[in-house]
Amino acid sequence: MSSSLPLHSQHQRTYHDNKFVYPVLSRRSKGISIGINLNPDKICNFDCIYCQVDRREESETRFVGTEQLMQELDHMLKFVLSGEIYQDPKFSEVPAELRRLNDIAFSGDGEPTTYRNFDQIVKQVAALKRKHSASEVKMVLISNASMFHRASTQAALAIFDENQGEIWAKLDAGTEDYFKTIDRTKIRFSQVLDNLHLAAEQRPIVIQSLFMLVNQQPPSNEEIDAYCSRLNDIVQAGGQIKLVQVYTIARRTAEEYVASLSTTQVDEIAHKVAEQTKLPVEVYYGNAD
Repeated sequence: MSSSLPLHSQHQRTYHDNKFVYPVLSRRSKGISIGINLNPDKICNFDCIYCQVDRREESETRFVGTEQLMQELDHMLKFVLSGEIYQDPKFSEVPAELRRLNDIAFSGDGEPTTYRNFDQIVKQVAALKRKHSASEVKMVLISNASMFHRASTQAALAIFDENQGEIWAKLDAGTEDYFKTIDRTKIRFSQVLDNLHLAAEQRPIVIQSLFMLVNQQPPSNEEIDAYCSRLNDIVQAGGQIKLVQVYTIARRTAEEYVASLSTTQVDEIAHKVAEQTKLPVEVYYGNAD
């Protein structure tokens, strides 16, 4: 990507010779985030229309080498925690207030919880974080919530709970039809909702919701109302939502018919969410903002 883009829009999944671990300046983390990509094969059980990953392109790396991943993470933790990262031209202009390692985030080119040994990887990452005396650094799972019901995922989430973890779970819709339009998956909307309820009953979660223009049209008022009702359902059932992130597209997407909402449109949705749910809401805008 062009270096003229804001740093928060430059989320390449490789860094120098790394294949699985990469640093980014994250607008939602308000600092440096070390990303872990468990899906270098670009396979995902969702095919979101706003995703930056072009799944039609052949991937260079198909398998996760656990030993290499942990070596890359070990080096990256030293690189960031020592401050050496800010000597890199890409990060040399990071403002002083953002020169902090906020988290290690499981994200990447697909849904991380589909990785067959996800709980074992999470356990090793937590151990490496302790080795670097980085107890204040969060472990963040950025997930579409589709696999939360699996026993191995439940085991992984428990490790997050014990290691300054946060679960950032996707919810981009209020209705089944809009869910299928945006997230393009065979997974039932009801399964995602059930899994959000399950996770939120066990710990406070963050809901991450990306809204956009689809063929120049924003989500309807009825869709946002339905979305707010889904959030209220979780809370009324005893679930805990610590924050709702309302944001729009900030990076180039694989599909050309989607585009960022304006600042005003994002603010209108955020205001409605805050008003109807009484939950804390943070907003993040697109490239033009």
